[in-house]
Amino acid sequence: MASLAARTREAVRERPFLYDGLRAGVINYTAAARVLDVDGETEVIATALRRYAEELGDDPLPDTDGRVSMQSGLGVVADDPDPLLVVGDTAYRADAGSLTGIVATGAVGPAALEHALGVLRAGEIDVEAAGVAGETILFVVSRRAGPNALRAVEAALERD
Repeated sequence: MASLAARTREAVRERPFLYDGLRAGVINYTAAARVLDVDGETEVIATALRRYAEELGDDPLPDTDGRVSMQSGLGVVADDPDPLLVVGDTAYRADAGSLTGIVATGAVGPAALEHALGVLRAGEIDVEAAGVAGETILFVVSRRAGPNALRAVEAALERD
C-alpha cells in the first residue's frame, strides 16, 4: 500500500484546481485535506499537502507571444474540405453561421490554451469549442460573447 504522502499527491493530481492552488500558494492545507478522499488524520494529510506544495514551487504562466483577433460568422458545417476546427464529427468554418472565433496566433500552445480557458471560465464566458495546433489557438463562442472573449484571451496571453 502506498504511503499517506503518496496517496495525498495522487488525490491532488485528480483535482487540478487543488494542484494549481498548491503551486500558487493559495490553498488552506487543512481545508484541502478535508476535501480529499484520503484515509488518515486531517492534520497529517495537511502536512503532506504543505510538503508537496513546497516541492512544486511557483507556477509560471505559459510563455506566449501571440496576436489575438476575432472572426465573425463561424458556423457548423458538414463535410467541409477546409474547416477552421474539427472536434469529433463537428466542423467549424468561417462564413457559415452566427458564432465568433477568437484566434490567437504566434508563440502559443497547449499551456496557453489551458490558461486562456481558465480566464474565460472565470469571466463566465461560455466556450462552445476550442483547439490548438501548431502556432494557432481557436476559441468558438457566441456572437454576443465575442468582444468579452477577445479581451479575456488578450489578457490571458499578455505578458508584462
